[in-house]
Amino acid sequence: MPFRVRAKKQRRDAVRYRRAPFVMSYWRAGQLIFENFLEQRRITANPLTSTVLHFFDHWRPLRELFGALKEYTPASLRKAVRSLSRYSFLQKHGQSPVSGEKELLAWSEWNPAASFFHLATKDVQFQPDNQEEFRELLELAKSNPMPRPVKRYLKAKRVLLAPPKADSEFPRVLRARRTWRKFSKRPIALPVLGNLLGLTWGVQAWVKTPQLGSAAVKTSPSSGALHPVEAYVLARNIEGLGAGLYHYNAVDHCLELLRRGSRSSDITCYLANQWWYAGAAFVVFMTAVFSRTRWKYDYARAYRAVLLEAGHLCQTFCLTATWLNLAPFCTMAFADSKIEKALGLDGISECVLYVAGAGMRPENPDQAHLLSGSQISNINL
Repeated sequence: MPFRVRAKKQRRDAVRYRRAPFVMSYWRAGQLIFENFLEQRRITANPLTSTVLHFFDHWRPLRELFGALKEYTPASLRKAVRSLSRYSFLQKHGQSPVSGEKELLAWSEWNPAASFFHLATKDVQFQPDNQEEFRELLELAKSNPMPRPVKRYLKAKRVLLAPPKADSEFPRVLRARRTWRKFSKRPIALPVLGNLLGLTWGVQAWVKTPQLGSAAVKTSPSSGALHPVEAYVLARNIEGLGAGLYHYNAVDHCLELLRRGSRSSDITCYLANQWWYAGAAFVVFMTAVFSRTRWKYDYARAYRAVLLEAGHLCQTFCLTATWLNLAPFCTMAFADSKIEKALGLDGISECVLYVAGAGMRPENPDQAHLLSGSQISNINL
């Protein structure tokens, strides 16, 4: 072997590698899958891949692998390592850090359970043709009928209850809450928006916690009173407020302008082509600042609490909007990364969890809840 070729191989074999920190493996349909869930890459490989990845648990030169796996030729091991490096399962010493790695490492004890779920459920590719999605839903119902929405124990002893009392304002608001898909072109007054934001996300009071500081009190519950959820408003048709993207400051009860301008097409783009929400007067992006919850709860189950808190806030929003005679809606179909880019978020230390919005009620509210086929596929009554 020529000296130059041998020297080149020696230098190449001295390069150090380390296993990427966010790799999982599992079986699916008889195949062993390896997934780098931070970079959202998957490969199928044989079990030997686990041995190679385990070997590079910390920075080690390639040549050390030859001694550990003597039953394989150096050429075959070089090829395997190059392939794992190319597909992001091994990191090569000296390469630039992967985007999001530092932020996700901060999740510490939440990894890998919460971080895997967090990233595996982002940027879902929704069906762009809503009519086609509805046709697929009809085909599904033929072979697999829609599940019943209630559960009954038919053989159990029954205790009949008196009908709920619904003759006061609060139960009337509860029963009037619906997800609206049609809106009036009339603008929402700024004080109405302020009332809605303040009663949903605003700090109502402060409670002193001995030796820890002050905890915020809001109208929705939060684990440890840590309140990880923030609210950003995409304003489009608010009387007295310029169209644009704002952050709601829950302490000072004010809107902080992040970017001027917004169009109805922005709503359609951000909400996964759900064109029926384009006429809303505003949209609220609920995000989570995970470090607030992680500070106290160092186990992955706490991720559930953050999701639940977004649900608490959304129901408070919808009920308050109904009480204000608005037409609210909420949706889980949205373009995560597009919204996070618009908000300047990294999608890990802070990410979008839920979207809600509202407009003025249409002139013919009795027809506002009638759904077309394309809307039924995204139904949320």
